[in-house]
Amino acid sequence: MPYRVLVWGLGAMGAGIARNIANKPELRLVGAVEKDPRKTGRDLGGVLGIGKMGIKVYEDPEKAIKETVPDVSVLATSSFVSDVLDKIQLAIEERVNIITIAEEVAYPFHSHPIESEIINSLAVRNDVSVLGTGINPGFVLDALIIALTGICLDVTRIKASRINDLSPFGRTVMETQGVGTTPEQFRKGVEDGTIVGHIGFPQSIAMIAEAIGVGLTRIEETREPIISETERRTSIVYVKPGMVAGCRHTAKGYIGDTPIIELIHPQQVLPELESVDTGDYIDIEGDPEIHLSIKPEIPGGKGTIAIATNMIPSIIEAQPGLLTMTDLPLPRMLFNSMRS
Repeated sequence: MPYRVLVWGLGAMGAGIARNIANKPELRLVGAVEKDPRKTGRDLGGVLGIGKMGIKVYEDPEKAIKETVPDVSVLATSSFVSDVLDKIQLAIEERVNIITIAEEVAYPFHSHPIESEIINSLAVRNDVSVLGTGINPGFVLDALIIALTGICLDVTRIKASRINDLSPFGRTVMETQGVGTTPEQFRKGVEDGTIVGHIGFPQSIAMIAEAIGVGLTRIEETREPIISETERRTSIVYVKPGMVAGCRHTAKGYIGDTPIIELIHPQQVLPELESVDTGDYIDIEGDPEIHLSIKPEIPGGKGTIAIATNMIPSIIEAQPGLLTMTDLPLPRMLFNSMRS
């Protein structure tokens, strides 16, 4: 029998995940939850633009869970532990497994130890599993790096960067990256915490360090605006020359004064307008040295949609608790019934 899936959140990523799930024979899309009144109460197929499906979009998540009886809910509403904790708790108490693309949930043990213990203990008691994943964190700048260290005799330093295009993402991501702000607004947003750049660097660095047995002294982050010299426009945001097109975010994990893990993530909308080539790059110093280049970047939107879908069987079949990508089998594609 296909696994029953409830999608919670129908923004750019949630809607993409729902469309992808609908094409997977191993999965059965049974409902969706959304707070936008323009979408609630409607047929999900109409919301997704793929024709009538006979699947309801709910406003009340508890009602949705009770009426659809899902095996798992894919949560695509926010990036932060503080915003998704109550939703995760609700699903767990209804004995529903959770996959969330909230970046901070990918490895929250270092940054949110109390919340992690709450989620883990509740999940164990209710015999369900919780996973945070996505393109990053969840794959490029942590799980893929960890996998590459598996062919090393020794690792002394890791440096990796992801130069990507933010254009496929929704309004929440644009706001947290400061896209469309002035340089002054960007600096103020970094100071007051409304502009955070890439969400998940502490989680990725802590995941890598734990996986290879490195005890870090501290993790430091810096955020700088990427100022546009051209006009850039997406369906979500408009950037004039002199405004911020994205954020160059760097994080370093130290042992003493020596950076052991360095992650760099300059991301912006429509980088090609200024001749910026996207790509994913991983450099591991050790024995042997590893240098991996993926050009262009793995598409962030498609990658997040894919991995959130493809990990569904693994999380349902996993041991109960709050898990990470390192606890589960290697990700692999679920067969697509719409393949021509």
